[in-house]
Amino acid sequence: MNLDIGGESMANRKYLFFAEVAKQLGNADLARLFRDTANQETEHAFAHFRLLHPELVVGDPAALSDEQKHTILARCLELAIEGETYEYTTMYPDFAAQARADRDGAAAAEFDGQAAESRDHAAVFRRAASNFGFLEPIERHHAERYGVALEALQGQGTAGEAATPVVGKWICRVCSIIYDPAVGDPESGIAAGTPFEAIPDSWVCPICGTRKANFIPYREPELQAA
Repeated sequence: MNLDIGGESMANRKYLFFAEVAKQLGNADLARLFRDTANQETEHAFAHFRLLHPELVVGDPAALSDEQKHTILARCLELAIEGETYEYTTMYPDFAAQARADRDGAAAAEFDGQAAESRDHAAVFRRAASNFGFLEPIERHHAERYGVALEALQGQGTAGEAATPVVGKWICRVCSIIYDPAVGDPESGIAAGTPFEAIPDSWVCPICGTRKANFIPYREPELQAA
């Protein structure tokens, strides 16, 4: 069975991005077309996923016992944890390594007469490698939140956050990137060791572009007593 959930999902996000571009440029009809097509791609992905995970297909929710509902929700969380863990342990580290390797290879090939273009490529790949590095802790954070939610679903407590923020770390409320002063954001001119409070107000999130004011102190996901 050849099912391309990734392709359909990517098409959905791509068309939603195109819709936003069209909206910004004042073309409401084209924006609507992209959104409608994105919704159709979502349905395609859902159809593929139902075939891959029939245990999650719900025919009549009212006919399910609380235990059956619990089992389905737990399975959703297990799959979410599996996916996020793969992203931060394998996918993004591999992407970062490849970005660094490609940067070196591109520079070596282009320096033979196209030095300026090579420098541009190197800058792009450096930023890509840097961003992949930022994405690893985001996916770890997602996986930890899902893990806490699963434990809460199993009756072990209530999903929440630690009362005390992690010293020095701040999280973006838009994309969940975690600013770690030990790492900084060198590609944006923020050296390692720079406290968040010392970052200029003009700095923006390297992943989503939101402003510094949209960051809040980072608190680790935590299972709290019921």
